[in-house]
Amino acid sequence: MAAQIHRFRFFIIAAVVLVLAAGSYRWWTYSRFFESTDNAYVRADITVITPRVGGEIVELAVHDNQEVKKGDLLLKIDPRDYQARVADAQAMVAAGIAAVAANVEQKSAQAAQIEEARATLASAQADAARAQKDWQRARTLVDQGVATHQRLDNATAVRRSAQANVARADAGVKVAEQQSATLDADRKRLQAQLEAARAQQQLAELDLSSTELRAPIDGNVGDLGARLGARVAPGQRLLSLVPLAEVYVEANFKETQLTHMALGQPVSIEVDAFPAHDIRGHIDSLSPASGAEFSLLPPQNATGNFTKIVQRVPVKIRLDGDEGGLSGRLLPGMSVVATVDTRGQVPTVARLP
Repeated sequence: MAAQIHRFRFFIIAAVVLVLAAGSYRWWTYSRFFESTDNAYVRADITVITPRVGGEIVELAVHDNQEVKKGDLLLKIDPRDYQARVADAQAMVAAGIAAVAANVEQKSAQAAQIEEARATLASAQADAARAQKDWQRARTLVDQGVATHQRLDNATAVRRSAQANVARADAGVKVAEQQSATLDADRKRLQAQLEAARAQQQLAELDLSSTELRAPIDGNVGDLGARLGARVAPGQRLLSLVPLAEVYVEANFKETQLTHMALGQPVSIEVDAFPAHDIRGHIDSLSPASGAEFSLLPPQNATGNFTKIVQRVPVKIRLDGDEGGLSGRLLPGMSVVATVDTRGQVPTVARLP
């Protein structure tokens, strides 16, 4: 009887040793390379739709949970005010174009006036030259006693009058040229006003086009807060677009689990809502900081009492293939369990010099 008990104990101990050895062997050769967490969720880059302009919603083209394609009309804001602004801006542009054209015509007319003033100056200079010669001849004759002083006086008066005409004509040329320069400066001002009017027209047209809100991406409508007839303000949240075809997993691993993680390593994903589906993915990127660093009130461990807490770092996981046959059924916010196989590439730690 004692021998049987001894053999039974031996078998029990041997069985325990074998189980422990098998477990240790599996951990050493397989399990220790896998890091898992249930602090993981399905995510998507949700696009929030807000209007650039305010006004009354006159058309609501979507409903809750509707699937839309990029470019589809979501809703329309009353465009009448913005149409009037576009018309007013177009009128300002037309007035600016007319003002510039009128300036060009004035410039052409002023060029003709300058040529006329220069011709008048040339004529006055010719008359002055002739009067100068007549005065010189009269003076010579008076000095020779051939002519009277009256002739010299007349020639002097004519010479002075001709010189005055030259001065008047020269001033006329300068005035005409100055008016031309003024027209040049005025054209620059008018052109600047025209450019400003065109810019206002572009802004008005942009505001008008913004009365129609269209889908910037493919996705499903969610959080629909827009209602037909409601008045909205710029920047007000109206709805969200969820790209269900581009979901990913965000897994928050403990910092002690990141030792051998690297980009591209395979990940096995189990979704709580679909436990029978095997979903595969790979590590796309690691957060540049722990989640606590991005919180509203990050920890300040340099003050007060200190309690060490293992931090978690978000890891972005891209899904492979058709998402295990669940394409379009994985919804942001769903809980998952992510397991990373770290047997692949191991990150190289840079050493400081």
